[in-house]
Amino acid sequence: MNSIATANSMTPKLIIGIDATNLRGGGGVTHIVELLTAAQPTTHGITKVIIWGGAQTLAQLPDRVWLEKVNPSALNGGLFARTLWQRFALTGTARTVQCDVLFVPGGSYAGSFKPIVTMSQNLLPFEWLELRRYGFTLKGFKLLVLRFIQSYSFKDSDGVIFLTEYAKRAVLKVTGLLNAKTVIIAHGLSPQFQMSLKIQKPIKEYSESNPFRLIYVSAIDQYKHQWHLIEAVHTLRVHGFPIVLELIGPAYPPSLARLQTAITKFDPEKIWVHYHGAVPYESLHAVYAQADLAVFASSCENMPIILLESMASGLPIACSSRGPMSEILGETGLYFDPENSADISRCLRKYINSPALRNEKASASIVRCQQYSWERCADETFRFLAKVVCDKIK
Repeated sequence: MNSIATANSMTPKLIIGIDATNLRGGGGVTHIVELLTAAQPTTHGITKVIIWGGAQTLAQLPDRVWLEKVNPSALNGGLFARTLWQRFALTGTARTVQCDVLFVPGGSYAGSFKPIVTMSQNLLPFEWLELRRYGFTLKGFKLLVLRFIQSYSFKDSDGVIFLTEYAKRAVLKVTGLLNAKTVIIAHGLSPQFQMSLKIQKPIKEYSESNPFRLIYVSAIDQYKHQWHLIEAVHTLRVHGFPIVLELIGPAYPPSLARLQTAITKFDPEKIWVHYHGAVPYESLHAVYAQADLAVFASSCENMPIILLESMASGLPIACSSRGPMSEILGETGLYFDPENSADISRCLRKYINSPALRNEKASASIVRCQQYSWERCADETFRFLAKVVCDKIK
């Protein structure tokens, strides 16, 4: 290990390794980019951070004097090549460069380096009812395999980072108690989503040519329930409310087919349901700015970053009552059962009929989301990594 006290100071000089073998896109890459952009690891006695990852992932990371980016050619290949490299090459490489701890934010680790700190970022494998939505499909099989791999990784870890209390409880139901040190460190929120409060007007001031806009930003997937939301909005439109629904996010093909079936059934002329596909992350804030109310209808989340973004955008939020959503949103939103279109409709109607309620909830959520910053997340993460090392060498 490299943890040696100098003659003039008892502060350790630590080298942190980060295994980004399987960070290829989505929330995992966003997390590591934001984390390393906000980090000040020297505060915790960390002199160097070495990260191993694919070329595309490393290209998105900031340049820092303490950060070394390493791109083994195997990590530009497929899953099999990356897994082999992690299993057989990473351990020796990390020891050669004298890493004091290996941080695995992807949560799956097959090597033998010690100590390691893993991170739980995907709750789908650990919630059986959610996993079963995929049935006997390739994705269902992959999630089941991930359930076993990550359970083993967490049990073999020296430290495990969870994003919410809810996620910790869900994982421990599967793994049992862990010998590892555990900590809750929530993700942060990018400043680009911080907006002023949206002016809330009575519904009578809206029309078909100037409709009340609902926005739901999330992948089209089995546990996201866009089809129930479409049915709920249809019910409101039948009662004369001039509402349109904007759906944004990439799609899992079977779920996209289910979405298209719902659109054909409830909006065959494609007048009020608009599916835009994926929107670049750097452009998302502009999409929120065009909406009047945000909806989040997921039934399975580890920590919903999209919910945080909605909170910061100055919009009132109608939210799923499942998972950790209430842990994040608290009393600053209204809740519904995401698999019950009538309950979704009830929740939306309550908001639509009261601009005062919309303003109250939106104002409160803007304040609440201030506690989520990447600076706090980075500080707590590197403090925990240093603590795991120091506790090991005592």
